[in-house]
Amino acid sequence: MLFQGWPAPFPPAPGSRGGRPSTRSCEELEERVDGYADRKRRDTRRGNTVATIAVTEKNFNDIADEGIVLLDFWAAWCGPCRTFGPIFEKASKKHEDIKFGKIDTEAERGLAEGFEITSIPTVMAIRDGIVVFAQPGALPEPALEDLIRQVRALDMEAIRKEIASDIDSGAAEGPADGTRP
Repeated sequence: MLFQGWPAPFPPAPGSRGGRPSTRSCEELEERVDGYADRKRRDTRRGNTVATIAVTEKNFNDIADEGIVLLDFWAAWCGPCRTFGPIFEKASKKHEDIKFGKIDTEAERGLAEGFEITSIPTVMAIRDGIVVFAQPGALPEPALEDLIRQVRALDMEAIRKEIASDIDSGAAEGPADGTRP
């Protein structure tokens, strides 16, 4: 309740109820706040291109299955993650043919553990469902652009043959005693 004589916190908008924002304004604000975690590559209701995708265990396979995907493993409390975030976002707007995903390691612990993420930020590149690059640390913009160039230039047929060869020879199974290198 407002004290008598104090101005309303919001100026009345056309079609609103007094000094409160209209229902549509509240929904738009809520969508902007909550929608960050639920982004899709394209927001078809408004026709806006969405630069990054919030990746979860539920949508990971759909996102990483084909094409080039760059992932940023991050957490809100991580200073280097906050520094790298705008660089990653800028690259996502520049390279619209690549899927850029952000994985909040606090909310998506299963994905972070599955990829053995021990330091954040970690940048991972996936091409046609194959992890081709993973490195902890915030990349400067030129290094991220160089990574994108290199991932585009990969000979995926040669990589698939190398993986098949490793599997056939048993090299892809890891050490016989079950330890990690």
